[in-house]
Amino acid sequence: MLPKAYLPVLILLIFCTATHGRVISDQPSSDLVSDGVRGVDSGREKGIISLFAETEEACEQSYGFLPCTKTALGNVFLIVVYGYLMFLAATYLSSGSELLLEILGPGLIGGLFLPALGALPDAMLILVSGVSGTAAAAQSQVSVGIGLLAGSTVMLLTAIWGTCCIVGKCDIQNSVAVDLRDTKGLSLTGSGVTTDIWTSYAAMIMAVSVIPFIVVQLPQLFHSTSGRHLAVLIALIISLSLLISYCLYQVFQPWIQTRRLDYVKHKHVISGILKHLKKHALGRLFTDHGTPNIQVIEKLFNSIDENGDGYLSHSELRALVVGISLEEINLDENDAIAKVLKDFDTSSDEKLDLKEFIAGVEKWLYEARSSNGSSREAGPDTMKYLDDFHEQTRMEHSLLGDTSDEIVEGVENPRKVAIKAALLLLLGTIIAAVFADPLVDAVNNFSSATSIPTFFISFIALPLATNSSEAVSAIIFASRKNKKSASLTFSELYGAVTMNNLLCLSVFLAIVYIRGLTWNFSSEVLVILIVCVIMGVLGSIHTTFPLWTCSIAFLLYPMSLVLVYVLDYVFGWS
Repeated sequence: MLPKAYLPVLILLIFCTATHGRVISDQPSSDLVSDGVRGVDSGREKGIISLFAETEEACEQSYGFLPCTKTALGNVFLIVVYGYLMFLAATYLSSGSELLLEILGPGLIGGLFLPALGALPDAMLILVSGVSGTAAAAQSQVSVGIGLLAGSTVMLLTAIWGTCCIVGKCDIQNSVAVDLRDTKGLSLTGSGVTTDIWTSYAAMIMAVSVIPFIVVQLPQLFHSTSGRHLAVLIALIISLSLLISYCLYQVFQPWIQTRRLDYVKHKHVISGILKHLKKHALGRLFTDHGTPNIQVIEKLFNSIDENGDGYLSHSELRALVVGISLEEINLDENDAIAKVLKDFDTSSDEKLDLKEFIAGVEKWLYEARSSNGSSREAGPDTMKYLDDFHEQTRMEHSLLGDTSDEIVEGVENPRKVAIKAALLLLLGTIIAAVFADPLVDAVNNFSSATSIPTFFISFIALPLATNSSEAVSAIIFASRKNKKSASLTFSELYGAVTMNNLLCLSVFLAIVYIRGLTWNFSSEVLVILIVCVIMGVLGSIHTTFPLWTCSIAFLLYPMSLVLVYVLDYVFGWS
């Protein structure tokens, strides 16, 4: 895989000497050959197509040897080549991150290191767009950075989000997409994807991450010019604080998820055992007054106490967990019995007497009846709330996305894999650092040659280079057509946007503040806010997305471009 990176470099070296050529003229001249730096004399034909025409000003070669040109077509070629190199950098960083994650697992590496690496190409391009040249030149070039920031966010949440929804669609039954069942074709309401609750949390966090954008826009909202520099500093501090908080959440999220799953499994055992007791009870578990029926519970205790010694042993408790469908929650009988003893065995003697059994059942019955999932019809005269409680716990477990049944394969040669990961990360970082500046220059030169604003070029073209590998990976993973893959796919999309909104924005704000640049990106910020809020709210309040929701995502992309154009060039926001 590594040798592929050298092919574009060789191509660039071949074209290093191809800067400017001569122009044929039918006018006599003693200076028919250009030296490649100074233009031919002023008697050139004016009818040459502007796409190939060059200005009299010579371009500045990056690092003194990389090719450059002032023509539109030449810069298209350079944007493609440099963009491909940035694509390779993103691919190597992604591959190295995955290998590193296999060795070290989630936690500190997955929460701090890998998210930053994923946003590195974008951050590098934003950095070089504002650090080189004079302040006036930087003010002109930073539009490349804001265009990339907005373009990456919008592309991930619109085109990529909608495509993943289409390729990952399954039949929707009872408001949930059924894994690996796709028989309804392109039904707008009958097919779609379902994610877990953690994906909804990721969408909420993404929506919150736009706060720095709002803060930095406050002076413009109040038509104030004196507080703009201070607003940039405050937004930078908030952005860095949210970035640190997000990384800490990523570090501890696996632990939080484990605790949540353990709690839901415990509730599932409670609901299953109560349903079992209800089924085998010789009477109602609650009296007409709404209190536990002690006599019925005593009869249940005696029926379970097979040897009649007045205690329920570990083996006798096994009868309680029969028929609970423990396979639904990846729990075995011994774990279920341990959960019963934890709640019932107040004497800690590994067995239950009648008093402990009655107190434990009473506690569970009250917990089930007070559950938010109970139907309004449920009351002291009915046990329907037990069915409601059981259904609620089953849904909670499904939403949490239990992966404890997955088999984690060990790495055969950790040292070799670690070296490969380090090389990929190093190579990706070097490529991104070296070719970010030439790419920004090519975008600016193309903008000058065509009079197309740099924002629109960077908004459309640059995200294709920096996010293509991530997009392809997400689409392929979504095509597995199951809830786990859909949850991971959309979580990664939301996470990538969050890092754009925090890490990349922090870099951008730091450049604006340190170099004393003017923050004048109201329309661009508005686009980011609209897309993030709409998709964030949609992902936060729903876990199932019918196919019609793709239309919302797809329409937001052209709407973003039109909105920026109208605000900047019709209403004069820029």
